[in-house]
Amino acid sequence: MAKLYINEKNKKGHINSEIYGHFSEHLGRCIYEGLYVGEDSDIPNTHGMRNDVVAALKEMEIPVLRWPGGCFADEYHWKDGIGPKEKRKKMINTHWGGVVEDNSFGTHEFFELCEQLGCKTYINGNVGSGTVQEMSEWVEYMTFEGVSPMAELRKKNGHEKPWKIDFFGVGNENWGCGGNMTPEYYANLYRRYQTYVRVYNPDKPIFKICGGPNVADYTWTGDVLKTAFYNVPGEAHGLMDGLSLHYYVHPEGWELKGSATEFDKKVWYKTLAKAKYIEELIQKHGTIMDVYDPEKKIGLIVDEWGTWFTCEPGTNPGFLYQQNTMRDALVAGVTLDIFNRHCDRVKMANIAQLVNVLQSVILTEGPRMLLTPTYHVFHMYKHHQDAELLDSCLDGAETIGEEEDYMVPNLSESVSLGKDGMITITLNNLSAEAASDMDIAFAQLKPAEVKASILTQEMHAHNTFQDPEKVKEQEFTAFTTDAEGIHCVIPPCSVLSFRVKA
Repeated sequence: MAKLYINEKNKKGHINSEIYGHFSEHLGRCIYEGLYVGEDSDIPNTHGMRNDVVAALKEMEIPVLRWPGGCFADEYHWKDGIGPKEKRKKMINTHWGGVVEDNSFGTHEFFELCEQLGCKTYINGNVGSGTVQEMSEWVEYMTFEGVSPMAELRKKNGHEKPWKIDFFGVGNENWGCGGNMTPEYYANLYRRYQTYVRVYNPDKPIFKICGGPNVADYTWTGDVLKTAFYNVPGEAHGLMDGLSLHYYVHPEGWELKGSATEFDKKVWYKTLAKAKYIEELIQKHGTIMDVYDPEKKIGLIVDEWGTWFTCEPGTNPGFLYQQNTMRDALVAGVTLDIFNRHCDRVKMANIAQLVNVLQSVILTEGPRMLLTPTYHVFHMYKHHQDAELLDSCLDGAETIGEEEDYMVPNLSESVSLGKDGMITITLNNLSAEAASDMDIAFAQLKPAEVKASILTQEMHAHNTFQDPEKVKEQEFTAFTTDAEGIHCVIPPCSVLSFRVKA
């Protein structure tokens, strides 16, 4: 018997909505076909954006969207993606599949998409192959309201008023595809480039994100902060609002990766153990950040995370198209629990990627669309957005697995109090086969009104275009309440959400 103790009077921190953010890159069928089909498409659209996908993402309450990359960001030249579409430059997407990029989706289209979604904007600038002037002029084009060459160009291209950039990343993976730089070299470039990411309207600040480490590269974190965070020793200069971190789960390692749909229980637990490794990364990188930023003013921005398997047979290997099973759902659940638990340092995260790429929440095939198990987890967790993390303690969890190096606790949880006065409890049962008895006890609250939903199936289950609703969120009624709290049995391989009126 496991017991979850909740002290609803003790608020541990604020869960930023942006922790539930997403990432869209010019990669495979993420943007083209997935999000954008063009105004002349037979697929129902509004200004080129797929109506079905937009509606699903709005229902999920997507808070922020990162664009245009990824590795693509450091070879993207924004002026190629503005103006009449028939005159836009075509290029080869050298990173992803060697296909022609016609730049029909550019700056105007991105902001149109975000306006339809009602989400915040996260732009990633080009440091690897771009100039300071190019980045400076892009920010001016997007945000300046007065008289200037770039503002006039924006107006000429049909958008009178400036947009708002909520977040701006100065380069991407500059330790690798973004330039193969040393941390010291990149940190000095960051200091220079971010100077020209100008805030033209003080009422619309831009949150500036410095390119952080790849997985466990703690040297990069320390050296970048040493150079970029301070102006003179002991004096913070405030040029950095966030530091990025990238981590992908490869159950069979970077080279092999492993199948998205064909795996045994050993690989199931190995995958979940590798997903939970992100907590160690947050703690260790966070400890280095604490040296420079003990007040935690700088956010850790996990702007690429998720599963990365071998692409589906018969698809372009450069398109990174993979299926999405209950294993992905549990990876999402335990990862979001970790982000919630560390909301004092983690201020934004962006799962990779939104549609048709890696651990996506939506898959499309021509006019058809389906929601993945990962989508349903984000939908169940949406009530944690902009909520207060509550003090909780899980007692009686068991350690499970089939290899000594890849053992995991069988249960994971998050508890928060929303502005609507409702307490949200999300629970993950990581066991592939065993149900778990659960008692939920509050410090003082007597649960009077409780609603619940569940996502559960066998571990390989996934949605296809022939069976698009095999895995979906459903109402859960197999629980009881009394003066002691809530009592239930959590099925194996499941994600469970309770909404409790406080």
